[in-house]
Amino acid sequence: MCRQNKKSLLIFSLFIFIIPLTISSCKKEKTESYATKEASEAKTPEGMVWVENKIFLQGAKDTDTYAMPREKPAHRVTVDGFFIDITEVTNKQFKRFVDATQYITIAERKIDWEEIKKQLPEGTIKPHDSILQPGSLIFNKKVNAVVNMNNYQQWWIWKIGANWKHPEGPSSSIEEKDNFPVVHIAYEDAMAYCKWANRRLPTEAEWESAAQGNNENTIYTWGNNPELLNINANTWQGTFPVKNESIDGFELIAAVKSYPPSSIGVYDLLGNVWEITSDLFNVNYYKEIDISEIIINPKGAKKSYSPSNPYQIEHVMKGGSFLCHASYCASFRISAKMGVATDSGSDHMGFRTIATPEMLSLK
Repeated sequence: MCRQNKKSLLIFSLFIFIIPLTISSCKKEKTESYATKEASEAKTPEGMVWVENKIFLQGAKDTDTYAMPREKPAHRVTVDGFFIDITEVTNKQFKRFVDATQYITIAERKIDWEEIKKQLPEGTIKPHDSILQPGSLIFNKKVNAVVNMNNYQQWWIWKIGANWKHPEGPSSSIEEKDNFPVVHIAYEDAMAYCKWANRRLPTEAEWESAAQGNNENTIYTWGNNPELLNINANTWQGTFPVKNESIDGFELIAAVKSYPPSSIGVYDLLGNVWEITSDLFNVNYYKEIDISEIIINPKGAKKSYSPSNPYQIEHVMKGGSFLCHASYCASFRISAKMGVATDSGSDHMGFRTIATPEMLSLK
């Protein structure tokens, strides 16, 4: 799995031999429908595109050999139309928000041990204060070999001083990277940006609706042919995580619009960076909903649940990243999803926003 958790990984890396980290019933969702308007009734915001109302198949497709249990069963949903960012939120856009509000991201804030320990097993020992410093997770580019592919701590580093302005640590910068996706953004940070921009995060269903584009039942944004992956998405080629052959032209993160757009003009929904959604992550959610009828505007699980991270609330992230490879997470698919804790960010997770005609009319 390509998952990561800021706080638990920090503690794990310090006390790997000390801390024994321990590894809801839903009815059919007929949520209130957003007031439906044609795109022509609302001016399309700059940098966004309209996603038509449609019925489509959410979740794993029958021919998808990479599908995980949490993506099953597939089910028919209908989602009202909305506008979506054509790219992930960029450094330039996020900087405009920070300059206007003086917002400080979670990765830049002082770490509060009293808050951390509420989300860890009872009895977890506090690390030294010199370690409990603001930072975030970055991919370890110096991995030469791995012992166990299930141990993701082998290729993640807790980097003090890593944040959206310094994506690889304090000595790095985003100078001349205005058009790169902003990273090291946690759920709270994305929500703050949305409030300022009069936007919101997409639900998982809305995200999949946008990713389907003009399609209704495909594995990828371009169709069902996996051989087109390298020309359509920024992912890992070679042997993960020790050798990236960069067949697609990029070793790690790429600038937005480096690959062709989808059928409706949206870029990088698959690959490059994971994108956080508003839905809570629950591995059993699809198994517990009533799929006998079309589900209208689903909003996701009522409760977060992941057996591999039982102590924290997680949200669904979609689309995979530049680290995804067929031998590992294979999350460069529309139905793929993973969970990320609300306080966690990394150098391969960002976000994009949506707007509805109702939101724009209230501006």
